[in-house]
Amino acid sequence: MLFKAQTLEAIARGEVDLAFRRWTRPTVKAGTRLRTTIGSLIIGAVDMVNPDKLTAEDAKRAGFDNIAALTRNLRDGDGTLYRIAIAGVEADERTALREEPLSQADKVALMDRLARWDKAAEYVGYHRQILRMIADHPGVVAANLAAQLGVETVKFKRDVRKLKEVGLTISLDIGYRLSPRGQDFLDGQ
Repeated sequence: MLFKAQTLEAIARGEVDLAFRRWTRPTVKAGTRLRTTIGSLIIGAVDMVNPDKLTAEDAKRAGFDNIAALTRNLRDGDGTLYRIAIAGVEADERTALREEPLSQADKVALMDRLARWDKAAEYVGYHRQILRMIADHPGVVAANLAAQLGVETVKFKRDVRKLKEVGLTISLDIGYRLSPRGQDFLDGQ
C-alpha cells in the first residue's frame, strides 16, 4: 500500500487518518504496520465500504476537500472499496538501528547473515561488494550500481533492502548511502 508524499506529510501532522483503496482482497490487515518515509503507520480497522455511503467526513479525514475529489482519486476497477483507518505512526525501528554502534557480537552475526545471503545468491562477497559500492558511490541511481555488479536492477534493489533491514544502508531520494552502522561494519572488514 503506497501513499503520496503529500498524504504522508498530512498523516504526520495528524490531518489524515483514513485511506481508501480498491482491492480484490486487502493488502493490509488491522494491527499491522506499514513502513513509510515518515515512520511505521499502524493500521487500524480495514473495512469494506459502499462507495455510495462515503461521507464528507470520510473525504476530509482522507485528505480531500469533498466526496467528489475522493471519488475521482479512487481507481476504477472491479475491486471492492476498503476504508483503512490509520491508528498512528511510530518511529521506524531501522532508523534507530542504523545509528547503534556495533558490538563484536553484532559484527559476527552480520558477517554470518551476509555469508548466508551470499550463499543463496551464489556469489561470495556479493553483499559486502554492494556495501562498498554504496560507500564509494552514495546517491547513485540503483540501475547504474546494478549494472556495475552485472545484476538486474530489481534484484539489486531487493538486496539493498535486506541490508537496510539490518540497519546498514539508508535510502535517499536517488540512490543510497551507508548508515553509521554500515560504515562501521565495512570499516571492520
